[in-house]
Amino acid sequence: MTRREEWQKAFEKAPLRDADFETMSGLPLEPVYGPADDEDAEYPGVYPYTRGPYASMYRSKLWTMRMFAGFGTATDTNWRFKELLAHGGSGLSTAFDMPTLLGVDSDDPRALGEVGRCGVAVDTLADVEDLYAGIDLEKVTTSMTINSPAAVILAMYVANAEANGAKRANLGGTLQNDILKEYQAQKEFVFPPRPSMRLVADTIEWCAAEMPRWHPVSISGYHIREAGSTAAQELAFTLANGFAYVESALQRGLAVDDFAPRLSFFFNAHIDFFEEIAKYRAARRIWARWMKERYHASSPRSMQMRFHTQTAGVSLTAQQPEVNIVRTAIEALAGVLGGTQSLHTNSMDEALALPTAKAARIALRTQQVIAYESGVANVADPLGGSWFVESLTDEMERLAEETFSYLDDLGHGSMLEGVLQGIEEGWFQNEVADAAYRFDRALNSGRRVFVGANAFTEGNDEDPIEVLKITDEDERRQVKRLAEVRSRRDGDAVERSLASLAAAAADPEVNLMPPLLDAVRTYATLGEIMDRLARVFGRHVEQPSI
Repeated sequence: MTRREEWQKAFEKAPLRDADFETMSGLPLEPVYGPADDEDAEYPGVYPYTRGPYASMYRSKLWTMRMFAGFGTATDTNWRFKELLAHGGSGLSTAFDMPTLLGVDSDDPRALGEVGRCGVAVDTLADVEDLYAGIDLEKVTTSMTINSPAAVILAMYVANAEANGAKRANLGGTLQNDILKEYQAQKEFVFPPRPSMRLVADTIEWCAAEMPRWHPVSISGYHIREAGSTAAQELAFTLANGFAYVESALQRGLAVDDFAPRLSFFFNAHIDFFEEIAKYRAARRIWARWMKERYHASSPRSMQMRFHTQTAGVSLTAQQPEVNIVRTAIEALAGVLGGTQSLHTNSMDEALALPTAKAARIALRTQQVIAYESGVANVADPLGGSWFVESLTDEMERLAEETFSYLDDLGHGSMLEGVLQGIEEGWFQNEVADAAYRFDRALNSGRRVFVGANAFTEGNDEDPIEVLKITDEDERRQVKRLAEVRSRRDGDAVERSLASLAAAAADPEVNLMPPLLDAVRTYATLGEIMDRLARVFGRHVEQPSI
């Protein structure tokens, strides 16, 4: 069977959306274009999936419009969630504040001034109850951008859903839980890399057995790119981290096809339009080949890379913020033409503050215009076959393979060990820092134009737009809420659950998800749980590299 015949067979089985697959002038459109007489031509839904993971792509289902939201208290964010769903959002994506990301309670002195500022504050199960109140978690998929405390937050999510009658097997969503990129780029780590990897492996193992619809890791290049990497580095480092997670799960004795289909990815959609599209195409091809040839996956779903995309936060300017709507539209279009399964579009005011409801609505409308008006969702991989795009795709793949070769040698044949060694030696951090420095020099010299920042600055002095303000009162409300929970919980039950968790953490053979569920159900706080684990695992302190 040729690749085209394989594609045709899969396409004919796919249910199609109720839509007119034609141009505005009424010209009929084929679902995919390519040379029918070329047996080597690639097609979507056919290995190596360069042109997309599914044969029908957006003809069957549009990407999930998953708008990122989180601010203030859980009740504040619950209101925003419901507004986004009412305006056509098809999935939730939860942003957490800095104390939560670092496993610190809202009443901790280290949290002062940061509670609810860049996302929602979550201290206990009570906050998760408020956060998703009135939302059917068996019908709405949820993404949670959390890393070091990811296993704890997942336990809270499951405990809340089950208390409301949901079955954990029916819960769908994604936990970011990508701790490796924290050491490489984002720096929101708590424990050292190796015990942190144990927690990630615990969630992969537990979700494979208990939550078949859940993605336990979203391997995230987004933050690597935001830290200043090139597109090629984002691609290479992200997939290298993915291979490391695969090897970590294999070390647990899991069969690759039992967990790999639930691994997902998260990429940046930056402003260099064609380079971004080539990056996504190369990523799918590389992942498919490595999963098949190196890790011996046999299920197509283990080889089909599925990913979420977010437009580039670092491309937004505080100057002339309305221009950010244009940037976001271009970046979102690149994500769609590159075949993303899920998309978040940044709001125009995010260089200034958390988005207002109006700005978030415009960002969502941007996706809807692309989906329903532009016609780009009618044909799979419409730029496939372009000499330019195909050449860029090949070059992205070549550069990534150079990185994989280096890390494989560093780890003496283990990508897991190579990535850990690269982190511990500061190699990733230095590579990103060097790339950021080169880009910054290009901006400062004017060789790269940044509209409104280093060129075309007329209008920068206009009155500022209205932004969302998180006040000290929001912080006081959250601290009061935490005090109320502490006062009415069973303190002895909390202590027993924390002692059991610590004992489990000291035994590397024990999966920590069950004792974490026990702890959160007693309303142990996030900070208490993370502190107890830190007594066993230690705390990571990054060593500066010169």
